[in-house]
Amino acid sequence: MIEHDTIRLLRECDAGVKMGISSIEDVLDYTSNEKLKNILSEGKKEHQKLAEELQELLDKYHDDGKEPNVMAKGMSWIKTNVKLALDESDNVIADLMTDGCDMGIKSLQKYLNQYEGADEKSKTLAKRLISIEENMEKDIKEFL
Repeated sequence: MIEHDTIRLLRECDAGVKMGISSIEDVLDYTSNEKLKNILSEGKKEHQKLAEELQELLDKYHDDGKEPNVMAKGMSWIKTNVKLALDESDNVIADLMTDGCDMGIKSLQKYLNQYEGADEKSKTLAKRLISIEENMEKDIKEFL
């Protein structure tokens, strides 16, 4: 049970961290405010660092991880591009990113609760990803 829940939690974290990186990349070039650009760039670096740690654990379990849900990723891409086509402001970027962070936090917390049998190392990584999302959301709110 522990290994089963551990692998499932790691997969969900893997999908979440990939979604976070992709979402940041989608808006980074549109960002004009240097402070916001730095927050996003730093968030991307933190996501990438965590992605490497997740991959090491997934490799330990001989698992390939998980890609973000195609429908969720596609809807996110459409929403981002439509909103930015209408208004390329930093306010819109902040709005998109805080929505994304909030969805990530909720999903990850749900998976933490669902896979309560996961090992502590995996739970700690999930909590770190939640913390990264929470901090990004808090830092970005000033641009709403």
